Amino acid sequence: MARVKRGVTAHAKHKKILKLAKGYRESNHALYRIALEKVEKGLRYAYRDRRKKKSDFRALWIQRINAGVREYGLTYSKFMGGLVKAGIEMDRKVLADLAMNERESFAKVVDAVKAALK
Repeated sequence: MARVKRGVTAHAKHKKILKLAKGYRESNHALYRIALEKVEKGLRYAYRDRRKKKSDFRALWIQRINAGVREYGLTYSKFMGGLVKAGIEMDRKVLADLAMNERESFAKVVDAVKAALK
């Protein structure tokens, strides 16, 4: 059998990893073995945090809604319960945006919720 020389594929493999490690500091972007470890760890973080981002945003929306609702003398949990009773189907993302940027619209939603709670 003919001998297989792996220089071309090995070089391509190394180049691919070093390209992903671009911007890393010190030898982390220059030495293949170290760069491989750092790239693999970075990809693990990226995979984990794509899922974590969803819960982080949900927590942020809840905090913003809670802060907006407290100005009208309600708590977050009572407000969310009142939304269901009032038949208002808005998700937390939209409610948080209203609480932050459109105070008048949010005030109308809170009034509707207060009426449903009575």
